Amino acid sequence: MTRPQLRQSTGPQFTRILGMGAARGELVVPNSEIIEPINSSDEWIQQRTGVITRHRASADVLAIDLATEAAMEAVANAGIEPGQVDLVIIATISNVQQTPSMATVVADRIGANPAAAYDFNAACAGYAYAVAQADALIRAGAAHYAVVVGAEKLSDIIDPTDRSISFLLGDGAGAAVIGPSDYPGIAATVWGSDGANADKVGMNATLIEYRDGKAPWPTLRQEGPSVFRWAVWEMAKVAREALEVAGITVDDLAAFIPHQANMRIVDEFAKQLKLPESVIIARDIATTGNTSAASIPLAAHRLLQENPQLSGGYALQIGFGAGLAFGAQVVVLP
Repeated sequence: MTRPQLRQSTGPQFTRILGMGAARGELVVPNSEIIEPINSSDEWIQQRTGVITRHRASADVLAIDLATEAAMEAVANAGIEPGQVDLVIIATISNVQQTPSMATVVADRIGANPAAAYDFNAACAGYAYAVAQADALIRAGAAHYAVVVGAEKLSDIIDPTDRSISFLLGDGAGAAVIGPSDYPGIAATVWGSDGANADKVGMNATLIEYRDGKAPWPTLRQEGPSVFRWAVWEMAKVAREALEVAGITVDDLAAFIPHQANMRIVDEFAKQLKLPESVIIARDIATTGNTSAASIPLAAHRLLQENPQLSGGYALQIGFGAGLAFGAQVVVLP
């Protein structure tokens, strides 16, 4: 007896970003408000990081609220109906509940219920990971339209007296709608991790240690010099590889949108890649701060607002950071 063949799903050949959205914490926090606990100065922070102000959310605003606002704008800008969204992916390290996921609630809030929805943690590489997943799942026929979000409220997981990273961090969410395209809009992603050095950026304690009274509330820490060297030298290689697999060169780029980790890293990156002057570089770190998984879509959203001529151009985006995960791809800006 001949068995019937299983049907496997297939989807469109190409995908692209159709629209983007953003939400920043409503509080603008200048350096002058945070220098006393770290015994520092505005000059020191600006010289080391390029941060002048950072956006943070008030106590009653959660990362899920920022994610909802960004997702709603992205869907509106994509020109599709919320009900057409059948996949919601949220990259975050700051969901205050282990379950339910932020994504399931956001899907319902934006009118995409019963979309498949899940959260994941790749920290600062999260948005690049989410774009890779949405692209692959749509082309495989597992989804039609995806909302991908990077959402963080990092002010909940910092120690104001910490001089290693706390002064860098902000709150916000950036979102993109990804859907089928008549032309290639998302190149192959170069991604990976370096777990052997995962302790260079991460939490300083576990929730079990906190529960058992063996540690204070876990907060983010980093080994700044080690992270700087890794980001500049190793991630420049990843960025070059992403250009290579996309089949383009730096001369074809309209924009460069790296994770907004530190202005010195952004500037050194541009130097390592030998970007031509025509390439517009995202420097959202100066006024938004480092928002981990949210930083690339927030920076891209601002670039498009300030430079609408970038629409349709190629952008190289790369995320890297906590846990030493990384991901890079070239995309066509919506």
